[in-house]
Amino acid sequence: MLTAKNIHKSYHQVGNELNVLQGVDLEINEGEMVAIVGPSGAGKSTLLHILGGLDTPDKGCVRLQGDNIYRLKDSARAKVRNRRMGFVFQFYHLLPEFTALENVVLPILIKENQKNPKKFKDQGMELLAQMGIEERASHKPKQLSGGEQQRVAIARALVNQPDIIFCDEPTGNLDSHSGDEIINLLMDLNKKNKQTFIIVTHDESIAKRCHRVVHMKDGRLE
Repeated sequence: MLTAKNIHKSYHQVGNELNVLQGVDLEINEGEMVAIVGPSGAGKSTLLHILGGLDTPDKGCVRLQGDNIYRLKDSARAKVRNRRMGFVFQFYHLLPEFTALENVVLPILIKENQKNPKKFKDQGMELLAQMGIEERASHKPKQLSGGEQQRVAIARALVNQPDIIFCDEPTGNLDSHSGDEIINLLMDLNKKNKQTFIIVTHDESIAKRCHRVVHMKDGRLE
């Protein structure tokens, strides 16, 4: 489903070049839940961002169902991200002036080139109900707990029914109880919807629950 070949990425600093990824090859199968683990600075998040079309590799290619996403123009790649990918981050990146429901339906407004969130209210409410927080639909992010905000972020990632969902430390900003609830939710979604998940995590207990664990060190897969 998703294939990365010979991925290299460096960042240039004053008088120094930091080689973050050094020839990474990775294949993700449809319906898999894959954990990427490794020490801080190993290149996990950089790899996730490149797999998701958020950052450009210096060398190598990423193919989603056979199509090289880095041969697309920026606008076309943005459409791929919006329509076929979902993203969940450690920090929820909810828009503070919008309600939970409005945050959830924002990607579909972009997809359909619409400005009225009420048109997609039912779809958004269904996802919030699936997350167990439908009663919080009219609340703004500052009125929600960390766990509730992450549930809103997950609902937003799901609203366009993506093929693949990228999670970068999805429990890293939560207490252990809320973190367990979020991981249980992701596991249920994977099982029920057969969607593909790639999860960057420092938590070995999360990694053990995934179908496969990929270990990174010094910009390479071990």
